[in-house]
Parts: sequence; C-alpha cells; structure tokens
Amino acid sequence: MQRRTFIKQSVLWTAACAAGSRMPLWTFTDAAGVKASVGLRSGELYGLFRDPQSIYRPFVRWWWNGDKVEADELKRELHILKDAGIGGVEINPVKFPGNDTDDLGKRSLSWLSDEWIDMLKVAFDEAKSLDMTCDLIVGSGWPFGGEFLEGDERADLVVNYSRKLTGPIDYEVSRDGLFSTADPAISSPFLGRKMELLSLQLVPEPFGSLDQAIDLMGKEVDGSFKFRVPDGKYVLFALVKIRGFLEVINGAPGATGPVLNHYNKPAVQKYLNNMSDKIQQRLGPLSGHIRALFTDSMELEGANWSYDMADEFKRRRGYDVQPYLPFILFKMGSMGNVLTYEPKVKFTPELDDTIQRVRYDFEYTKAELLLERFTKTYLDWCKGLNVKSRAQAYGRGLFPLENSLDYDIPECESWTMTWLRHRLGEEMSEEDYRRGRAYTMVNKYVSSAAHLRGKRLVSCEEMTNTYTVFNMTLELLKIGGDQTAISGVTHSIFHGFNYSPKEAPFPGWIRYGAYYNENNNWWPYFKYYTAYKGRLASVLQHGSMYADIAVLHPVADMWSTLGMQNEPFPSTTNVMYKTLVWEAIHKNGSGCDYVSESIIRDAEMKEGCLCYGPRRYKTLFLIEVESMEPATARKLYDFVVSGGRIFCIEAYPHKSVGLKDHDKHDKEVQEWVEKMKQMDGRFILLHKPEKDFVGWYQDVQKEYGLTPYMTIEKPDPYLMQNRYQGDNREEMFFFSYAHRYNSHQTRISFSNEIVKGRQGWVWDLETGKRYRLPLDAANSFLFDFGPADSLLIMFDKQKRGNDYKPLPASGEGLKDLSSDWDVEFRHSRENTVQNTHFDKLKDLKDTDYVNFCGTIVYRKKINVSSPAGMVLNLGLVHGVSEVFVNGQSCGVKWYGRRIHPVAAKLKQGENSVEVHVVTVMGNYMKTLKDNKIAQAWTRRQDVVQSAGLVGPVTVYSIES
Repeated sequence: MQRRTFIKQSVLWTAACAAGSRMPLWTFTDAAGVKASVGLRSGELYGLFRDPQSIYRPFVRWWWNGDKVEADELKRELHILKDAGIGGVEINPVKFPGNDTDDLGKRSLSWLSDEWIDMLKVAFDEAKSLDMTCDLIVGSGWPFGGEFLEGDERADLVVNYSRKLTGPIDYEVSRDGLFSTADPAISSPFLGRKMELLSLQLVPEPFGSLDQAIDLMGKEVDGSFKFRVPDGKYVLFALVKIRGFLEVINGAPGATGPVLNHYNKPAVQKYLNNMSDKIQQRLGPLSGHIRALFTDSMELEGANWSYDMADEFKRRRGYDVQPYLPFILFKMGSMGNVLTYEPKVKFTPELDDTIQRVRYDFEYTKAELLLERFTKTYLDWCKGLNVKSRAQAYGRGLFPLENSLDYDIPECESWTMTWLRHRLGEEMSEEDYRRGRAYTMVNKYVSSAAHLRGKRLVSCEEMTNTYTVFNMTLELLKIGGDQTAISGVTHSIFHGFNYSPKEAPFPGWIRYGAYYNENNNWWPYFKYYTAYKGRLASVLQHGSMYADIAVLHPVADMWSTLGMQNEPFPSTTNVMYKTLVWEAIHKNGSGCDYVSESIIRDAEMKEGCLCYGPRRYKTLFLIEVESMEPATARKLYDFVVSGGRIFCIEAYPHKSVGLKDHDKHDKEVQEWVEKMKQMDGRFILLHKPEKDFVGWYQDVQKEYGLTPYMTIEKPDPYLMQNRYQGDNREEMFFFSYAHRYNSHQTRISFSNEIVKGRQGWVWDLETGKRYRLPLDAANSFLFDFGPADSLLIMFDKQKRGNDYKPLPASGEGLKDLSSDWDVEFRHSRENTVQNTHFDKLKDLKDTDYVNFCGTIVYRKKINVSSPAGMVLNLGLVHGVSEVFVNGQSCGVKWYGRRIHPVAAKLKQGENSVEVHVVTVMGNYMKTLKDNKIAQAWTRRQDVVQSAGLVGPVTVYSIES
C-alpha cells in the first residue's frame, strides 16, 4: 500500500473509530494527545485542513432536559447538528428547565433505567450512522451524586462558628442554635443533612497558644451550654460536622439527592461501577459506543471531610489537625466561597504563622486525597472500560495543575459572561482578570498539564452561557473561541445544545446555551463558524505548542493565607495580576507554560533547561512566590547551576510550607536562595509595573536578552499568538486580534530558525485556501488585523501558490454609499414584511425598529463607469451579512470587516446592490411579556442590543 493511501485510510479509520466503532480509538492520529505512530505530511495536513473530519469539528454539550427524551426527537436533533457542522455530542442529562417551561406532558426517564439506557442506544447508533462522536457525562448535574447514597458515601463538611464575647458574663447557647448559625448558606443544601458538634471552646483575645482554649463540651445541660465568661475579651468557637450537606445541582430524575463524597475511594468506585455496569449489561461494552466518559468541574462547595480524614492527615503530616480546625477554617457561603477573611480572633504573630502552616497542610492533604481517591480511581475506571477519560479537573479542593496531568482529554472552560459583564472584545483590563476575557483562570493550567504530558488534544466547554442566550452573536462566539485557542485549547465543546421537541412552544426548552437552535436567526449561518473551528482544530491537534518559558504561581502562599479558591472563578486571589504575566509573554512573541512545585521537583536540569517530559524551559518566572518545599528550592538551584535563569517578581522565596520541622525547612529554603543570589545574572528580582504589563515585559526581554521567536513591532493588548510545531518540522502560528471594533497594524518578524528552508503561508480558516506569505529580507510582513480578526500562518516545504493579498479597507476613488437606502424588514417570527427608507444608515437601536427580529434587506442602485478592481466595504455591521450584486451573492460575512470583491458581479452603468443583515433576538424577546421563558432569559438584559447596517458603506478600486 502506498504511504499516501495508507495515511488517508488512517484518517478515515480514526473518524470511524471516534464515531463509535469497536476499533481502537485514535490508532493513527494524535487527536487525543497520544503520540501518533505515523505523522501527516504537510501536504496531507493541508488536505485535512480544507475539509476537516468530524472528529475535529466542534462538539456540543447536549442537554437532555429532564430526560424527557424520545427516539425520533433524538434522531432529528442529531441530524440538525450534523447539518450545522457539529462533529459530536456530550450527552448530559439535566434537570428540566423549570415551571415556566411547558413539558408537553412528556414523561421523564430515570437515569440508568432500562428505558433511559435504550435512549442512549438510539443516540449512539444514530450518531454512528452520521459519523458523529458521543461522549457521556458521569451522573447528572454537578457535582454528581444520587438518592441511593448512604452514610459515609455522602459529601461531608466541617465548618466553624464564632462569636465575640466580653466578660465577665454568664452565657448560654443551645446546640440547635449553634447548628443553625454554623449552617453555611451554600447554593444547594441537602435537606437530609445531619449535624454533629465536634467541639466548643472559649479562647482569649489575643490568642497565643492552643493551651489557652477553654473546653466547653462538658457544659451541656438539656441541649444547651451554660458557662461563665471570665473578665476580658474572648471568642466562642464551635466546630460542626455536617454529614451529607450538599445536594446535586440540577440533577435529572434518578441522579438527584446528596452529592458523592469524592474523598471516599470505595464510594467513588461503587458509584462509577454502578453506572458502567448497568449500561453495559444492557448495551455491551461502552467502548463500542462512546469516545470518552466526562466529569464536569468539581464544584464541591467546600466539602472537606471523610470518615478517615483526621487519621489520614496525621499519617501524612505527622500531627493531629483537629485542635486547629476551628481556627484554620473560614466562614463560607454559596459555592464554598469565603464570606470574610477577617480572623474572628486576633492571633499573636507566632500562632498566626502556625495557623497558616496548618491551613496549608490541611488544603494539601485534601488535594492529595482527591487526586488519589477520585482522580486516579476515575482514570483506572475509564481505562478498564477501554474508553477515554475527559474531565474538568478543577473546582474547589484540587491541585490546579496535577489533577489534569493524566486525563486523556483534559478540559477547561470559557464564558460569555465576560461579554455582558466584562465587555468581551471591548477592553482588556489589568485591574480585573475577567474583564475582556473569555478564557478563565484554569485554562492555562489545563493546557500546560497537557503539554507536560505530550498531549495535543485539549478540550474546552466553550462560551458557557447561563443568562443571555438570545443575545449571543457568531462574532462574539468567534472572539471568545479565538481567545480560548490562545489559552492552549485545541478542540471546542459548545455549551450547549438543548434537547427541545419541535412541537415545544417557542422558544423551546432551554437549560443553558447560546440558543443553539434551529429557530435562532443566525442558525443557517452557524455552519460557517463550525467549519472555521474544525479547520483550526485539525491543524492545532497535529502540532505541539511551543514554550521555552515556565511560570510558577504562588499557590502555596494562597493556600496558607486564603485557602483553596473555587476555580475557574476564584472570589479572590493573593496576586491579582498573575494572569497578566503569561498574557504579556504571548503578546511579545514568546510562549510559556505553567508549572508546579511537583513538576519542578520531578524535572531534570540539564544544559540550562528545566526538562519534564517533552518540555524544555530555559527561563522560569516566579510570581511573588514566598513559600516552597526545600526540595523545590534545591531543584531551582540545580536549574540555575546548569545555566537556566529565574526571574522572581516582587519577592524571593524565603520560607517553607507546612508545620512539621518548619524552622529547619525555612533555613534550607533560605540557604538555597542565598546560593542562587550569588550567581550573577541568573537569579533576578523584578518589580511588577503599576500598569502596562505588555510594555513591561517587552522591556524585560530587551534588558535580559530574552529572545522571542517573533518580534511584534507594536505589541497590543488585544493581539495574542501561539506557536505550534508539527511532526514534519512545520511551524504554525495562530494569531487572534480580540477587539470588536478597532483595527491594528503591526510589522511582525519571524526568527531565522523558523524561516530557514521553509515557505510561509496564510491558511485561510474561512475558505480552506492557502496563500504564500511574501516576507521581506528581514523575514517580516506588515499585518493589518481587523476587528475580531485571526490568522493561521504555516511555514513548511511547499513552494508553489498565489501570494497573500488581503483586501484593503480603502482604495482609489473611494465613494461613500451610506445615504439613501430602501430597507425591508422580514420578521423571522411574525411573518411580516415592512418597508421604509433610510436617508442615512443607523443602528436599529436608535430607530423605531429597535425590537426587530429577523432579516433586514438594504437596497440601493449604484452607477459604475469601470467595474475593474472594485471592492465594497460595508463598514460596521451588527449581525450576519450577505451582499448581492445584480442578484448574485458576493459572499457571507459573520464577523469583523465586511469587505467584498464585487468587480466580477458589477457591470458598467447601473447596478443593484442588496445587503442582507440577520439580527440577534434579544430585543424582540424582551418585548414578549406573556412569554415567561423569553422574560426569564432577558431579565438581565439591561442594554439594548445593536442591530443592522451602520456603515459607512464605501466602494473603491484596488489593483486586480
């Protein structure tokens, strides 16, 4: 068999396997992160790019609302998704959307019942027939659990209660009163929770030693504690254990009830086996039907206990944690977030240091147990079933990096909330890590974990939308999706497609999502975006992201002072600017990964590089890292001695973590740091800037000779890039310009290492075509990035092709066409047509048509003396647009610049021009006062959405 034929068949076989056949998954391509035995040649990669297989196309989270699913509707929806360019589904049973939604009297199936499993089979078989992939979520809702869990199988929580008292007074408090006050205001409490008082103590203020605590547990009489508070200031501390404290959020029937105790390995194993056993007993091996089993983010809301937590802590840390528990815990609320970090008692400095060290030990022990008892159990379970493991291995209580290392498909998430609340595409704030960003805090951790293990498939729950489903545009999805790719993601799982019967009253059943629905105005154009995403994924999954810089965050310091945070949206953090560092590195032409202390300790230091798996880092940044293990400090010394370089931002490490032998360990850390300080130019203290991290890092590059692989003449906060390297020495670059309205022109120069022996190409992500990139003698090109723009550049051995000549935004003989348009409004819901005339183009939000929903047709006659080289630029457009000249389509534009070459469609003399603009639905939905679903999903829509052709519309000539 010829190699080319073999490769082609291999790719097709991979797609067939992913669709659910019994052949081994990912045998030849490395789409799941496993090193391919046979790589694709660059020419073959281009063929894959032009027409990406379904496995590279975006998937959707498929909400099975209330599990009210029926066979015919499942099949119908899979066909709808296939036609829209979706490559697969994550089957996700979830609670029905609510009392305002008409369920049509359809019956809910119980999770894991025979009827429900039969519906799985329908979906599996139909997806396989359509060459689509199925993943299946574990359980239902988040975090998963079930009514059938008992005793220690249920999630436990230990909380504290405190109250300041001034004596001398006699004081009384009831056990029930303590329970009521200690009970945290979490988002989903389980009604069957049971409380137990573990301790009640009175401590003086200031508090300097545990010996000062007065035990009050023996003061109980008839359910109340009566005691004398001595003269002075005191604080009453109660420690309460809540068994089965948390209920599954949005669980479907059969999978509601208490949350599983993820610290309990036998309970985890029992739960997982129960699920797989019941399905496989009816359907046979799951490996014949699905690609992966999936778990959502671990939103454990502060779960921190198990039946053997105290024993495990003592075994691992060498002392008893229970006397310290009332003082290391914070008062918590919804999602386990801390209500206040103000200590309830003033500690002496010595005891405060002890409390912080014990807090770190407790957080670290919890993370160890979750890694060992949940993550590794889950991974072994998937391996035993011969299916891939896919997970969002973060939340509250997990190692931010280590827990993602061993999943076959590590996953992160991006959110649309940054659009409404944080102005996605309109700002890139340095004051708030969320503003202007779709990617979340965890993305860089997750993608770095994949890189450290040599995995190329990094998936993302992309553009999560929980409250503005009718206002999302394809352009905003693209801006967020491009940012997601910059964070290291190579495959998208859109959030989310709702199971909604065709006969359901408009707008249908909606749990969450960007209203991915055939009734959405832009649905006929959705295929353009899915094709774009498929092409990008097909390339990125056949390369390894380049990074020679590593970044270490002050995780230990945060755990010591603030405790674990709820990722991906921590309520606070100890260093607010830390994400700006990786952004600045990528905005200045370099690439980086996150690392952890354990990665550093396990790394090999040689030839000036920190080497771990396939990664080699020449430079390491420590962001305000003050605490670390002595063994980490020793490895950093080895790194510097070997020729590596470390930049410490704002602080040098100067103390150890944890309580046991901390005086000895502090000294060891300090000694290693002092040795590194003696190595001139290799262990450097930097101060963070007051603002402009992009400019600050550019200065650091120049001062310390940190040579980037590309030079960006005018770095910009909105312009980011990633570099990937292919199996056949291809060099790939993805650029994203994330501003919705502005443009940015800059000269970019590529290093000789990249250009030597290779030809540069622009691979058009919209059309699948490629064009030679004509670099000058300095290996540079002047790029003009338009709003919401992106660019995929490939350097390979191919030589022949047309040069890259992007259409300019203006040209010769510029003529403004912004006046005198006849306008027709074709309503998508009310089947009405209205006609009017606009003397001047305007945003519909400033007109009587502010609430219009559908397609706007703008018509105009223009006279042309010479059509050659003519281009039409629509200017600003809110919505999807398509241009027709003399009745012939000149193409669809769904984001950014709306520039169309129209010369071939024009004739000398009079010509008709039509511009069709498809609006979003939010303004109209807000007017439907009698539609409870429409009102529920637009109640937070405070800003009227823009719509229509705004312009200026211009026509001009360019060289042909």
